[in-house]
Amino acid sequence: APVAKRIREEATDTWNDRAAVERFVGRGGRFVRGSGRLDGPGRVRVGDQVFESRYGVVLGTGTRPSVPPVEGLAGTPYWTNHQAIEVEELPESLLVLGGGSIGLELSQVFARFGVRVTIVEALDRVLAVEEPESSAVAASALRADGVEIHTGVRVERVDHDGERFTLHARGGAEFTAERLLVVTGRRAHLDELGLDSVGVDADQRYLSVDDRMRVTDGIWAVGDVAGEGAFTHIAMYQAAIVIADVLDRARHTRPGADPSGTASVVGGAMGAASALGASGSSGTAGTVPRADYRALPRVTFTDPEIGAVGLTEEQARSRGINVQVGFSKLSSSTRGWIHQVGDEGFIKLIADADQGVLIGATSAGPAGGEVLSGLVVAVHAAVPLSQLRHMIYAYPTFHRAIEAALHDLH
Repeated sequence: APVAKRIREEATDTWNDRAAVERFVGRGGRFVRGSGRLDGPGRVRVGDQVFESRYGVVLGTGTRPSVPPVEGLAGTPYWTNHQAIEVEELPESLLVLGGGSIGLELSQVFARFGVRVTIVEALDRVLAVEEPESSAVAASALRADGVEIHTGVRVERVDHDGERFTLHARGGAEFTAERLLVVTGRRAHLDELGLDSVGVDADQRYLSVDDRMRVTDGIWAVGDVAGEGAFTHIAMYQAAIVIADVLDRARHTRPGADPSGTASVVGGAMGAASALGASGSSGTAGTVPRADYRALPRVTFTDPEIGAVGLTEEQARSRGINVQVGFSKLSSSTRGWIHQVGDEGFIKLIADADQGVLIGATSAGPAGGEVLSGLVVAVHAAVPLSQLRHMIYAYPTFHRAIEAALHDLH
């Protein structure tokens, strides 16, 4: 109850967006509450009102939990991640359908509060989008917390008798618990956006955008709906690009616009976008930055944390890259020896041997997400391996294991 109270009152304000709205309006924006949809080029309809843009429309409609079409599931009181973190009274047992990041994070939370948790995953390992070593570390940590994990299980039917859920799997296996949490991904609902009114196909999983986040002329998309990953930091990164592009568009369409196109689009109004617009991910000062996902960081906030950036080994090999792999265990480092209990983790590096740079990395451990930051810089800036090998790594730290992994590259 104390944790639920803090989440409710301090983190989510009981799911009230008042504070965010006040910030927006306080900066000069106009806020309209309602269900909006495109109504032709440059227009958005909200009920009986139609708003017309001067420069364009930004779509940031996010995604909703994707619930699998399993027989019997619809109509039952299953939880999504939203309901799971509203809980004030713990169930005796919990089934978790889905072994991705959210499923693992919430499973560990409930298990550590004393709930009997069972994860059911259709793929052959949990955290399947990451390195196999990450899956093994995460699974080991959750099992140590008492979580049962069943992989390679296809659920065919769900029963709910008013008190308990039962999952019926292919092959006859059954799993029963008081509550069911469904975390099998998210999807965009493009059919609700009126895309046909601007000539954009709504029959796709996510909106297709270019490297300035443009869907089509005068329409931008940011966040989950753009399909690059359901991470807050991606939405913020993309928003900075859109801000720069919109201001650039405005500058060129206003009377007296700079015809050379060299004036900087960076200004105080850009806020967080200022630094990005100033240098760009590819270009010179004054240009609109282009989206670049080579060094996309992602962290699964289990204990230990699983941080990753760029390509996995499998992804790199599937692209035909001449791959080198380096690996070091945290327990073999001095900091790991000091830490002892809970020092499970590793550093794994994926290098392009022909280019001599890192193209992916994983940092799993007690501070996996924090150690990841240096690896993100190395991938993003394409720092030569020779320079990384000759850096000075502070002793004794977890990030010193990066040096050992670099020497292990082969």
